[in-house]
Parts: sequence; structure tokens; C-alpha cells
Amino acid sequence: MSDAPIGIYDSGFGGLTVWREIRRALPHESLVYLGDGKNCPYGSLSEERVAVLAEASVRRLMEEGCKLIVVACNTATAAAIERLRATFPEMPFVGLEPAVKPACLRTRSGVVGVVATERSLAGRKFLSTVERYGGGKRIVKAVGRGWVEAVEADAEAAPETERRVREVLEPVIAAGADVIVLGCTHYPFLRPVIERVIGDRGIEVIDSGAAVEKRVESLLDEYGLRAAEGHEAEYRFLSMAGEEYCERLRRKAFACEVARQENNVYI
Repeated sequence: MSDAPIGIYDSGFGGLTVWREIRRALPHESLVYLGDGKNCPYGSLSEERVAVLAEASVRRLMEEGCKLIVVACNTATAAAIERLRATFPEMPFVGLEPAVKPACLRTRSGVVGVVATERSLAGRKFLSTVERYGGGKRIVKAVGRGWVEAVEADAEAAPETERRVREVLEPVIAAGADVIVLGCTHYPFLRPVIERVIGDRGIEVIDSGAAVEKRVESLLDEYGLRAAEGHEAEYRFLSMAGEEYCERLRRKAFACEVARQENNVYI
């Protein structure tokens, strides 16, 4: 048993979509969220650069006394998770990968769309997952160009954002995809506009948030790290971009929670 916090790390706002899943399911766990912000977006950076940034962020979370760290960034997972586990063998890590396996199980058309960053789509982890679970399926890949930037700018509702989302999704839909995987933690913030673009075409949209939360629970039990039932959780926000960005993280995090409670859905 441990009342130490869980660390959650992302390039920016995206990992808040994982933060909210963990907070909802584990209300007694304290959370420290580190959104880099200074170097976001990661999608077009070199693998080595992303790995260096990830290691620095993990060290910061360890200084905060975190007992488990979630790399809530698909790009950082693809570039750095193996290195992080080797560098910090005493720390339990949870990484992310696009939800290709469940998408391949759910598709009826045999065509699965995966929207992610350039780095994630080129990563060994993604390619090995497709090889393992994508047999007999057509995987249509697309880069969500401008999607991360829209979320970081709080521009989810802007007409230009809808244009960018439509530009990316329409070719995927035209290829016959009936399941679309959101392969970046920023992308679930765009669900309302994604669903407008999809309309009534019967396409399912999935992401990895709930699966990550279940893995966190599993590791907490495996290592005996759950917080005491009566522990009063604390929530802290850190960034490489300064206090103003930390405050934006805080506002975005709790805005997510208010929206979920008011609408009974995740948006």
C-alpha cells in the first residue's frame, strides 16, 4: 500500500484524456501530471530527441515521489518506453499504443483506420501490433496533421479545426473503414468534431484511455501500491513551459471532468 502519487506524462494536453480515466476509476489515488508544453508537438521530432525529452520528464516525476508512471503519449511510448524501462528498472511504467487489436476484432468491413502522429505510425511497436493482429485486415493509416496544435490552442471548436479533421478522415472513410482508432491522446479532445464529420455512417471511434487505466490498476495490485481507501487524493500539474502552461493544464483537466459529468459522456 502506498499513498504516493501516480505520475502521468505527455507532450502537452493530450494525456489529460488518460488522466481523467484514472481519476474517475481511482478516486483515492493522487496524480501528478507533467505536460511538457515547451517541446510539443512530438510527432515530427526524431526518435532520439523524443527519448531524451521523455527521460528528462520521467526524472522530474521521480523527483516528485511518483510510485508508477504512465507515459500517456503514443509518440513517446513508441520512441522511448523500452529505454525508460531499462534506465529506471525499479519504476513500473505503463505505455500507450494505438488500439489496433480491439479495432481489428470489431471491424465488420475488414478495414480499420488509424489516425496518429508520423512518429507513432513509423514506430516498431505500432508495426509489430499491426503484424500480430492485423492479419486479413486492411489498415489505413493517416497522420492527424494540425490536430495536436488545435487542441494545444484550445481551438477544438474552430471551423479550421473541422476542416483539418475532415481532410484527414474523409479518405479513411472512403477506403471503407468502419472502425477508426485515435492513436494520439490529444485526439479524443476532438471527438465532437470527429463525430460531426462521420455523421450517421455507422463508424465506431475508439482510443486507448480505458485500457490504460485497467493496466494501471493491474500494476498497482501487482506491486501492492494502491492508496489507502480513505486517502484524500491530491492533483498537481507540472510543465517544462512554465506556470502559465501549468494553469492551462489545470483548467483543461477539470473542464473535461465538468463536461463529462454534465453530459454523461467523455468529450
